[in-house]
Amino acid sequence: MRIATSTALLIGAASAASFQQEAQHVLGSGYDAIKPAVNTFTGSKPLKSFEDAVKGLTSEAKALWEEIKLLVPESAFDGSTWFSSPKPHKRRPDSAWDHVVKGADVQKIWMQDANGESHREVDGRLESYNLRAKSVDPSKLGIDKVKQYSGYLDDEENDKHLFYWFFESRNDPKNDPVVLWLNGGPGCSSLTGLFLELGPSSIDKKLKPVYNEFSWNSNASVIFLDQPVNVGYSYSGSSVSNTVAAGKDVYALLTLFFHQFPEYAKQDFHIAGESYAGHYIPVFASEILSHKNRNINLKSVLIGNGLTDPYTQYEHYRPMACGEGGYPAVLDESECRSMDNALPRCQSMISNCYESGSVWTCVPASIYCNNALLGPYQRTGQNVYDIRGKCEDSNNLCYTALGWISDYLNKREVIEAVGAEVDGYDSCNFDINRNFLFQGDWMQPFHRLVPNIIEQIPVLIYAGDADFICNWLGNQAWTEALEWPGKKKFNRADVEDLRLPGSSSKDKEYGKVKASGNFTFMRIYGAGHMVPMDQPENSLDFYNRWLGGEWYDV
Repeated sequence: MRIATSTALLIGAASAASFQQEAQHVLGSGYDAIKPAVNTFTGSKPLKSFEDAVKGLTSEAKALWEEIKLLVPESAFDGSTWFSSPKPHKRRPDSAWDHVVKGADVQKIWMQDANGESHREVDGRLESYNLRAKSVDPSKLGIDKVKQYSGYLDDEENDKHLFYWFFESRNDPKNDPVVLWLNGGPGCSSLTGLFLELGPSSIDKKLKPVYNEFSWNSNASVIFLDQPVNVGYSYSGSSVSNTVAAGKDVYALLTLFFHQFPEYAKQDFHIAGESYAGHYIPVFASEILSHKNRNINLKSVLIGNGLTDPYTQYEHYRPMACGEGGYPAVLDESECRSMDNALPRCQSMISNCYESGSVWTCVPASIYCNNALLGPYQRTGQNVYDIRGKCEDSNNLCYTALGWISDYLNKREVIEAVGAEVDGYDSCNFDINRNFLFQGDWMQPFHRLVPNIIEQIPVLIYAGDADFICNWLGNQAWTEALEWPGKKKFNRADVEDLRLPGSSSKDKEYGKVKASGNFTFMRIYGAGHMVPMDQPENSLDFYNRWLGGEWYDV
């Protein structure tokens, strides 16, 4: 759902971590804008201790890691297992599903192009992937009256099983667009977005659905995806611990879903998400666009309060916390000066991560910067997702309703109705959060993928202006710093008011928008990290207008 609140949370979740030997490329071919991240922690045999992992490093690198260790609980470097145990689960037989699609069968379908040359109908390596789907009876759960499907994408070779839940548009499903929604974390379920933010219903304290008139499926069909594996209702005997690996799974899911349900494949398709989806979406969009022959009609992407360019965004934690983001200061002058003093080293470490891609530089950057620039704010007890108030429920990432959602999704009748195969549901899996951190994924420069995406499809960056963790100042800054051919024109573009249709009065203004070419930035007033939750009517307005092509050429 969202980025973890501090390094204390990140590293607290990492107490079971140990480091492993073999190197792998976190970023594969096709992503030339980003250097491959060489990971020395991803073997099959855990090392006995952190000290084993640093053998052979230069004295300078060892000194850095010794310093970083002072910021982390000692247990984080002790030698237990690196990846968490698989969730308890029981796979349902294929006969329990209404539809089963074999990726190997899809890859056998060939067609001829206009030049008479033969090629597979869809590109990609789908041999090990299967898709299972069932119709969800709307009357059983009462979430919405529309047609619904739920099920799993299975990677049989790697024992990975991603859960999804599809809701058809309330309006005109034969013609309305289809949207994939992704929460962040990394490691938080997108069913949070469904029930806390933008889905057809929320869940009240009595664990009953409450109809949402401003649901994002008002004029679009929406897929909510629990990814990466071991998040929400998803499960695996292995693990995904970097964004690029997760992208391969998402491409396979969409390809097989649109193959099974071609009635939705001809419509425009968009990817939307928030928080760590600022990492996910540039990679997922790049993966889709890299396949010439595809059945995914990708038309745009939307990133809300995302983490995309840490080098630029981390500079704006101090001004946001110290009264320069439109809300009163949370920190005193001495703490603000301390953050100013820490910034140069933080940015130097992020820069080294950007250029080397090495886990040995990226992980220390994450730990140091989060301690120095997020830690002071988090220690105040203020909600990192909404600067306007205190954290009301530390057990549920500051939102009591998250606990209601988890309780609801753990009800046996709900699990049975959607065909979930795990014994229980958790809104966030902090083992996944830890794994992504220690893979060096957190500080990767995924913004470098955005210019190539902009060349092909429109990109919207929107930000609730009361969020701290992925605040609007940092998101505005990285959009203006991004190197692409339209940079100067974008930065000179007029900033316009956002108002609900038919409204011209100032009190109906709910934000600002700046757009040029295929790139758009929005500031949404009075919204924290989860814009659709805080401003449901306004978020549905800009969402519908974006899907309709108001700020770009359709």
